Amino acid sequence: MSKLPIAETFVSVQGEGSRIGSPSLFIRVAGCNLRCTWCDTPYASWNPEGDLLEIDQLLAKASEATCTDVVLTGGEPMIFDGLVELTAGLKAAGKHITIETAGTVYRDLTCDLMSISPKLANSTPPTDVPGRWAERHDALRLQPDVLQRLTEQYDHQLKFVVQPDKSQEELQEIESILAQLPAVNRDKVFLMPEGTDAELLRSNLRELVSICLRHGFRLAPRLHIELFGNRRGT
Repeated sequence: MSKLPIAETFVSVQGEGSRIGSPSLFIRVAGCNLRCTWCDTPYASWNPEGDLLEIDQLLAKASEATCTDVVLTGGEPMIFDGLVELTAGLKAAGKHITIETAGTVYRDLTCDLMSISPKLANSTPPTDVPGRWAERHDALRLQPDVLQRLTEQYDHQLKFVVQPDKSQEELQEIESILAQLPAVNRDKVFLMPEGTDAELLRSNLRELVSICLRHGFRLAPRLHIELFGNRRGT
């Protein structure tokens, strides 16, 4: 029986993307191959914490939850071999499976919605961060071949974190990525404002409206921040 490092599990409503508002069990793995400078879950990436749990333990949690949706998030769930066994078990239990990933790793597994957040240049940490993370992150953050395979094989959505004051250059980067992904329709592309403060997010969200209208993208609020603030287990 495989095990996965788990930072937390909790039941809440999905706060982002096409299934926003759906009651969901969140299973957050502890571990990531990237180090986004604005990461809002450092306990699953920069400083991973939690316990190793067997797949049966996680399936039991899914069975106990009354909701149908299960969201596998992180960190980066796709770097762990045990995800294949977990998703097969969840599907056998009749769950709808969303995997939240940066799209840098491909796996053949069971997934109803591949929720991909390709990391733009705004995610790269400063060069003075120990461990050469700026160099390592920048080299890995975009993997066009992986993105193409994921979007061709799975039902998907793409979520991009955008800073309104840098939107012009970031939109150029987004368009460059999309040009390499023929399977992606624009109604599957979401723009999300950067930030973990509800008031700032509302302001930045308004700034993105005109951009979405011009480019045919969808606007993605962060409902969990609006409802609960930036705290764990929500």
